[in-house]
Amino acid sequence: MISPEEFLRLAELIALAVLSLSFLLTVIRVMVGPSLPDRVLGLDMLVIIAIGFIAVLGIRTGFTLYIDIAIALGLVGFLATVAFARFIMSRRYEEEFVQEDDEGIYVDRGE
Repeated sequence: MISPEEFLRLAELIALAVLSLSFLLTVIRVMVGPSLPDRVLGLDMLVIIAIGFIAVLGIRTGFTLYIDIAIALGLVGFLATVAFARFIMSRRYEEEFVQEDDEGIYVDRGE
């Protein structure tokens, strides 16, 4: 029979292996991503994986400070995702409604 301490160590190693594999696949997705929203989603996923790494590290070491760091990283990641989404939406607005005329003046085509 396996002891609870051994089971916890094994679960930590498996979690770190799965997080490492997902980190590698997400980095590939960010680099290859066919569009900007795909890359932003990949960056958001990297933040989530980093939070997972920090949580496993906190469990492994027993320091509760890592949980606070993970929460702060989650908040920063959320704000970054919102900022990227606003950037993408403003860029799409410019592509759809704003054009340059012959004299270099930007004209709003929207109603």
